[in-house]
Amino acid sequence: MTSIRTQARSEVRLNVIRLLAFGLLLVLPAASRAQQSPSIAEQIAKTYGLDSFGQIEAIRYTWNGEFPGGHKISNKWEWSPKTDTVSYEGKDKEGNPVKVTYQRSQLSSQSDVVKKEVDPAFSNDQYWVLLPFHLLWDGATATDEGQQKRPTGDTSAQKVVMKYPSEGGYQPGDTWDLYIGADKRIEEIAYHRGAANPPHFVTAIYADHKKAGPLLISMNHPGMVDGKPFRITLTDVSVKLTGSDKWIDAQ
Repeated sequence: MTSIRTQARSEVRLNVIRLLAFGLLLVLPAASRAQQSPSIAEQIAKTYGLDSFGQIEAIRYTWNGEFPGGHKISNKWEWSPKTDTVSYEGKDKEGNPVKVTYQRSQLSSQSDVVKKEVDPAFSNDQYWVLLPFHLLWDGATATDEGQQKRPTGDTSAQKVVMKYPSEGGYQPGDTWDLYIGADKRIEEIAYHRGAANPPHFVTAIYADHKKAGPLLISMNHPGMVDGKPFRITLTDVSVKLTGSDKWIDAQ
């Protein structure tokens, strides 16, 4: 009897082990697929060429802004991401021409114009060029809120909310609402500023997408800033790939 009971208990244990093992076989592939499935932030960034960003030796572009009251700004940039070297050509707040090249790691040794005007302008302007990558680069929390009505018009799009923490970062507490098409391209944005200084609320269309080498870039951004119309456009966009001296124009 003892041997029978022992054998029975052994068979039960074996059956339990088999069931657990079978259960793991069912669960593990699903977990593996979940881990491999890219987040919505990754999907958007990959659409714009994130996987190939390591090939970029330099990117250059002119950022053009047309603002209420007829105010216009034109900033010409060249950025080498591997060394974080920035070249700028434009004007200071007094309207005087400025042409400078600097490494952002050495910003403390630069003039007040570079520290207080040029580099903040670089951070701002670069966002309009590489916003999809900042979804991952900046440590912001991205939340998929599903299909929502867009700020302009009656159509809907997939809404992804990009929230910055209340401390740290270029603009702490900022929130970006991104409205994404089925192709994972940004169609429209709504920006809510976390700080008290203006602008407080900005909406803009992401239009006229072009390829500059492996990067996809939206060139035209008409919109509203605190209830007034504005437009940002990117012109003369090109990239240089590692190992080449040739600039590839956006087209």
